[in-house]
Amino acid sequence: MYNFLSFIRNFSWIERIMGVKYPEIFLACIEIVLKNEGGYVNHPSDPGGETNMGIAKRFYPNEDIKNMTKERAIELYYRDYWLPMNLLKLKNRDLILQVFDFGVNAGIRRSIRFLQRLVQVTDDGIIGPVTINAINSQGPEIVEKFKNRRRIYYMNLAAQKPKLEVFLRGWLRRIDNTKF
Repeated sequence: MYNFLSFIRNFSWIERIMGVKYPEIFLACIEIVLKNEGGYVNHPSDPGGETNMGIAKRFYPNEDIKNMTKERAIELYYRDYWLPMNLLKLKNRDLILQVFDFGVNAGIRRSIRFLQRLVQVTDDGIIGPVTINAINSQGPEIVEKFKNRRRIYYMNLAAQKPKLEVFLRGWLRRIDNTKF
């Protein structure tokens, strides 16, 4: 497995050039998300179309997807997923990883709403103080509950859209492989 400390050191030049200091938890999560997403694909059944490291042409029409660099993908994930999700104040690292990974794969609002429903707060798709307090008061079992909710989502999605069934086994494997 990839050595986490060497992974962090590889990003020091990005921080110097771009002036961005990525939080340690983001770096730990993005390593796993990038592994989950893989490289360049252009699968005919993927509604995102041409995709590289999970960055899809459908959502980033002005990006050169085929030649996407890892640094650019990380920048986009940090700006467009990590920051809006507001995960830094959550205490459970395993839950942060699952919520972030699901946000990348199925949408940040959907991921947050699923989590909010589990902790029984208003599911507005925004992690604010009420949601943070409710999440942080949960025990470690919240991670398994969230993972189970992800499984149900993917199974329902494949049932509703048979064209996506080709991805179901990978989505389910992804849930189990999303861990530190």
